[in-house]
Amino acid sequence: MNRRFVLPLALVFPILLIVIVAFNVRAPYVALGPGPIFDTLGEIDGTPVVALDGIESDETEGSLYMTTVGVTDNLTLAQAVTAWLSGRYGVAPREQVYPPDRSKEEVQAVDQAQFAQSERSAELAALHYLDLPVTLRIAEVGEDAPAAGVLETGDRIVAIGGEPMSTAGQVQRAVGEIPPGESVEVRVLRGDAEESLDVTVGARPGEPDKGFLGIATEEVPEVPFGVTFNLADIGGPSAGLMFSLAVVDKLSPGLLNGGLDVAGTGTIDSDGIVGPIGGITHKLTAASEDGATVFLVPADNCAEALSGAPDGVQLVKVETLEGAIDSLRAIAEGQDAPTCG
Repeated sequence: MNRRFVLPLALVFPILLIVIVAFNVRAPYVALGPGPIFDTLGEIDGTPVVALDGIESDETEGSLYMTTVGVTDNLTLAQAVTAWLSGRYGVAPREQVYPPDRSKEEVQAVDQAQFAQSERSAELAALHYLDLPVTLRIAEVGEDAPAAGVLETGDRIVAIGGEPMSTAGQVQRAVGEIPPGESVEVRVLRGDAEESLDVTVGARPGEPDKGFLGIATEEVPEVPFGVTFNLADIGGPSAGLMFSLAVVDKLSPGLLNGGLDVAGTGTIDSDGIVGPIGGITHKLTAASEDGATVFLVPADNCAEALSGAPDGVQLVKVETLEGAIDSLRAIAEGQDAPTCG
């Protein structure tokens, strides 16, 4: 072969090989970036994202955006490198999102279950905040539980150790603080009669220093209306805070957000406690691009949020539903609110 062609071929062949591999071989990574956002005060295809059935909704303005993280799977090597270089996306090992011992369908099923639980917790947190009736009752008593033979399924819990109870979280915390082996008074409504019952507290499995009754509790709204959340194909628990705020806004007079475009994220339990989430910087980017000027950040996510905060977005530190509402009202009135940093 003519020497004039040998060197170019020697250079072109490995380059072609690299290109073929880069665009055809799958990388064990996923790309994480800004996902779609949804106004919990708005509608999708004419259906309210948060619908109230059986009661008239109060007028709302502005937005309460629920934010998400977009996940791109089945990346080629070229796509993974491009995402990493872009600065807009993060690249993570695929096993962090889709553990190797679970199928993709199993992971999605867990995400859907978490999302459904966040909807229930969001409704309960809003009802508790608004002081609307919710029944706290025993859904199950373990066969060999410390409370077996004393407490019964259907008992409505009134107080534990003299402290009034209204949420499942309160019950768990109150019982957990009682040393195993001690007796505690549990006041319940059984039928129409209130009873005071003494239960000897056991040790919580895996946490032998904490008290345990061996009961499962549930909270049941006792209101003459229903709350429906109409978002499909969304997973995970991080919508809770923004769903709760939408319910409160629609059930109470005035504009909770002052008519502003507010975004946020955070898990929530029925006590109204806001918990941390993942992907805060990607959610901030999505919110900023959609025009949000205020972002509600779970307190434990503040440090990460500050590392990627877009210009023009106020980061409000949130620990509880009540705190989030107080902060929004302060901002609407031109006052200061707790911030990250």
